[in-house]
Amino acid sequence: MTTGLAAAALAAALAVPAQAHGEGRPPHWELKETGTDVRFRGLAAVSRNSAWLAGSAGTVLRTGDGGRTWRNVSPPGAQDLQFRDIEAFDARRAVVLAIGEGEASRVYRTGDGGATWTESFRNTDPRAFYDCLTFFDPRHGLAMSDPVDGKFRILSTKDGGRSWKVLPNEGMPPALEGEAGFAASGQCLVNSGPRDVWLATGGAARARVLHSADRGLTWTVADTTVPAGDPARGVFALAFRDRAHGIAVGGDYRADQLSPRAAATTGDAGRTWTTAAQPPPAYRSGVAWLPYSRTTALAVGPTGTDLTADGGRTWRTVDTGSYDTVDCTPDRGCWAAGEKGRVARLEN
Repeated sequence: MTTGLAAAALAAALAVPAQAHGEGRPPHWELKETGTDVRFRGLAAVSRNSAWLAGSAGTVLRTGDGGRTWRNVSPPGAQDLQFRDIEAFDARRAVVLAIGEGEASRVYRTGDGGATWTESFRNTDPRAFYDCLTFFDPRHGLAMSDPVDGKFRILSTKDGGRSWKVLPNEGMPPALEGEAGFAASGQCLVNSGPRDVWLATGGAARARVLHSADRGLTWTVADTTVPAGDPARGVFALAFRDRAHGIAVGGDYRADQLSPRAAATTGDAGRTWTTAAQPPPAYRSGVAWLPYSRTTALAVGPTGTDLTADGGRTWRTVDTGSYDTVDCTPDRGCWAAGEKGRVARLEN
């Protein structure tokens, strides 16, 4: 349960009294029964009532009633795929990414709430492995692959995911040896505004963040303070509240390994990063700014949820449930999803 100063900060960010819920309970995660035990690393929150989930065994679920009921709208024949990211524009239109080597990396699109799906991209390069996707608006979006020929590969759409093309890599800096993205929460590629996009990395000697201000044509790169130096370490998720201010979270995803300095902040669009003075106590795979807040964000991972009320400088654990990803909506709806079919909505 959310406690103490963290509860007050969360309540303030949600513009509700700290003791407004039920019998004096502060804002907290409320689990929603999904009827499945698959792991959901893909989450697209549309509103407090509407959300999409994407997970293992080719599973896609959708709710329109705040999580009271979930409809299985999985693409036919996708049961062998691992869906790790989903982007939804509303209750009817969504694009979902399957990850993996070669043809396991695919993109599907629906325009009728998941009643039918179209496979709009299938990777045919055995060297590519797609991790995440993001959309600037309902038409323009990008997906990213781990490095091919020494550079991260970017896939682009201009028609809402109906068709895709690989962008030229002349504007992409060289990747480090062993560098890759993490398909842990659908947040290794994120955008803010109509043109800015950031890509998070790990696995190499340094954990880095790449930034493009022209929808993926040219990129700059900066080292972060999040520890790397191992295939299991690095930046797993990013969140930007505008084109300048962002948060990076990550660490070491192995449960028996410590994750010091697992969060960092930027105020200059990712050119420089500063370690959180009081980071989350363990690996975190997802992060989201609360709506309309310049200072409050949530980070989630297998061992809990942390809250910052000062823009990412200090974090306080507010829940110990396991979640992989988190997403918030303009109507102050926040959702989280993770292992064993776990899905929750933040209740006031």
